[in-house]
Amino acid sequence: MTEPALDALFEAAAAVRGRAHAPYSGFAVGAALTDEDGRIHAGCNVENAAYPVGTCAEAGAIAAMIATGGRRIRAILVLAESPAPVTPCGACRQRIREFAGPDTPILSAGPDGIRARFTLEELLPASFGPEHVVHGA
Repeated sequence: MTEPALDALFEAAAAVRGRAHAPYSGFAVGAALTDEDGRIHAGCNVENAAYPVGTCAEAGAIAAMIATGGRRIRAILVLAESPAPVTPCGACRQRIREFAGPDTPILSAGPDGIRARFTLEELLPASFGPEHVVHGA
């Protein structure tokens, strides 16, 4: 990914993170992804008093992509303030897998910038994906 593309993902995640609804945990997360057409889609976590009804930032970004016609994740950046790099939770790793391949970059960022880079395969090895589903069997 080019530096301008990384900067655009970071800026989108930072902007949406500021709109997160995290009154219970205080842990605001923003995520931004690029789709197959280079468009950026962002989402933030939305907590709910009836835990675990809330939504992760990555799920919000994926829903935004699908709502506008995107179908493939080229890269995703997750931004949160934490002493250690924050990666998608297990459920979101599987959500990402539905729309991404094993080499898809997943970037962990804090307010100071990108802290770590992974591939989906590194975070979700030997994963189950759409190609495993047999229709009409």
